[in-house]
Amino acid sequence: MKIVVLAGGTSTERDVSIVTGTEVCRALRSRGHQAILIDVFFGEEGLDPETAFAETYDVQRQAERIRERNGRLEEEKKARKEFFGPQVLPLCQAADVVFMALHGANGEDGRVQAVFDLFGIRYTGTDCLSSAMAMDKGITKRLFETGGVPTPRGFELKRGEDPDLAARGMELPVVVKTCCGGSSVGVYIVRTPEEYREALEGAFSYEEQAVVEEYVDGREFSVGVVDQKAYPVIEIAPVEGFYDYKNKYSAGAAVETCPAQISGEQTRRMQEYACRGCEILGIRGYARLDFMMNGDGKIYCLEANTLPGMTPTSLLPQEAAVLGMSFADLCEELIRISLKKYQQESQEGSLS
Repeated sequence: MKIVVLAGGTSTERDVSIVTGTEVCRALRSRGHQAILIDVFFGEEGLDPETAFAETYDVQRQAERIRERNGRLEEEKKARKEFFGPQVLPLCQAADVVFMALHGANGEDGRVQAVFDLFGIRYTGTDCLSSAMAMDKGITKRLFETGGVPTPRGFELKRGEDPDLAARGMELPVVVKTCCGGSSVGVYIVRTPEEYREALEGAFSYEEQAVVEEYVDGREFSVGVVDQKAYPVIEIAPVEGFYDYKNKYSAGAAVETCPAQISGEQTRRMQEYACRGCEILGIRGYARLDFMMNGDGKIYCLEANTLPGMTPTSLLPQEAAVLGMSFADLCEELIRISLKKYQQESQEGSLS
């Protein structure tokens, strides 16, 4: 199968995306697929779609070439109006499917998916609308609240609005998040008024809108949902602090246990909430939902990740491993269920 593994981009999660893309491309190559790794922003000048999907391909060298461009990213963003790099769309059109290894803004937020829908390009993951809703933590929180998925109490705050907590019936400690950030970039646990002011300044340095929610003191978990089925629950216990960007991507910074050491009833409820969360947001294909559980055993759903990290040690692959799936198995499974979605849409269209 001819596959473009699309990575890189312009978000704060560019480096994570490159790691995901490299590992996915390597895994798909090991299964005989003609997979190529492409940076969505820098593209590949002069690469002919007719000959790009070669039998032999150096994934590591291509990954290094993509990383070498990191130093030019900010300059290139200022100089260019176009998001898609040279040959990106023609290469994606020539592929049987695009494996979405993008993370963060301009990748996980539905914009690329919307363009692909217009061009008739098949891709992994959910569609543009559900991607956009899941990316926005404020929208996600409102939909969870009305849809019966427990989530920490909180509110959205735009730059310049009064951030007073007491006026909203809340008190410290709280968590301040960027509205559309990922990989815990722009997430702050706040315990004092001074920290609250600093956290809002930090969040607004990324975006014009933030989410403030009550702090849940407890254990952190994650649940993958693939093809409407919940995977085993995994617990994440940072060695120190919370599961921020550093702890997510530093070796040994967190202890991850799968299956999580919780009761069968707690496992069942968390998995049910994960599936319900996907249903509420309209997510098709796959996602990973993050949870907290306080000391009283109350479960809170924090957010949904429609393009979760995909390295062999990422959370979703660890959950799949408990089910007996290798990393390459999981990569192929995500492609399979994504292509199934297009087959179903084609059948529905032919019946109308």
